[in-house]
Amino acid sequence: MKPFIRIVYLFFRRVVYDATLGSTFFVAAVLLMFFCLYEAASAASFHLVRWVDDGDTVVLADGRRVRYIGINAPEVAHENRPAERFGPEAGDFNRKLVYKKKVRLEFGPEKHDQYGRVLAYVFLQDNTFVNAELIKAGYAFYVFRRPNTKYDSLLLRLQQEAMAKRLGMWAGFLDQKGPFLGNRHSRRFHRMTCPFGKATAFKHRNIFKAKYDAFWAGYSPCKRCNP
Repeated sequence: MKPFIRIVYLFFRRVVYDATLGSTFFVAAVLLMFFCLYEAASAASFHLVRWVDDGDTVVLADGRRVRYIGINAPEVAHENRPAERFGPEAGDFNRKLVYKKKVRLEFGPEKHDQYGRVLAYVFLQDNTFVNAELIKAGYAFYVFRRPNTKYDSLLLRLQQEAMAKRLGMWAGFLDQKGPFLGNRHSRRFHRMTCPFGKATAFKHRNIFKAKYDAFWAGYSPCKRCNP
């Protein structure tokens, strides 16, 4: 317990047992205590962004690496791997949004990914929804993943709007003609030769004529075959 809050708490406890102070003073002490506790809780709910890795991952001042839920941004350059199209722009956009700013994290049922990163919906102090802003500007695409699906309908709608306006990565989008095999269960789309695609149950299969159509429907590309 922080020293100031502890002082308020001890004072409040004394008031409870000291009836001579009167009910008015008692009520004032209660209100003061709850105000201090509320302020402390509010301050603790925001975290400073110390570093921005790329368009969908940041590092907080406490060392936690946070991966944004529901979106995927093009990769920036890593070691011997070149940056993907619009990867640097997505990283710069994310940096302008959150670098050295305080953010609030909202979690879904699944709180960590396979790499140990924290999975979160991220909000600025003015309540700007960072995940949505990246989708809205065309610097990331929507990714479905159970069980973290709270804002999926919003993210997909914003992606479709960005696609229609040809914003960000959707400007001059390098479309590819299919067919592509979509999986209704995982919401991933594959090349027809992909082993993961071939393993899709027939009841879950969905065929797309073009890559653009798959994105519009809310499907994201398979990481194995990278259609």
